[in-house]
Amino acid sequence: MKTLIASMLIGGLLLATGRATTITVVPIYEPISLHGTDGDEAVSEVGEALQASVMPRPMALTGAFPEVLVDAIRNPHLIPTNNPNYKVQEVNLLVLCNVGISGEMIDGTLTVRLNIAELAIPTEVDLTTRQILNLAIVALRKTLDEYQHHQVSALPVNLLIEGADDAKAGLRDLATKFVIGGDPAAN
Repeated sequence: MKTLIASMLIGGLLLATGRATTITVVPIYEPISLHGTDGDEAVSEVGEALQASVMPRPMALTGAFPEVLVDAIRNPHLIPTNNPNYKVQEVNLLVLCNVGISGEMIDGTLTVRLNIAELAIPTEVDLTTRQILNLAIVALRKTLDEYQHHQVSALPVNLLIEGADDAKAGLRDLATKFVIGGDPAAN
């Protein structure tokens, strides 16, 4: 009987150990709408003052890095407040405007897809599609910069704009390739 119980305990321990994953807390930058507030943010990377910003928040993530970092940029975000008049339920521009983002490693290059097929900007968000996508690209670069500065090798990134129909065809020019980390002159 003791042997049976000991075997079950050891088996359970081995099974639990086999399912263990690494959880890492990392900063994820997000394109944030400031609608419902009285402020504009000067976004130097975009070159204009907008009722939007790119801000980090800590997240505990598990999975394939750096791909999971890209996916996390689109997580829903409700800003905590101490003001009962602030009733905004969502501030992440990718969620608000239904822009998809995903990352996949292909032959040593991180391929990032911004999908704008279902894009729809709510009336309370006073931004253009191009501004939203530029903010998303800034958030992507900042998130990857934070991650990559701890890595020994550079990370090539291929950014694609998908779902651009004829009305959105002009946004395809936002597709780009860049390198995070490594030789700064290459960026």
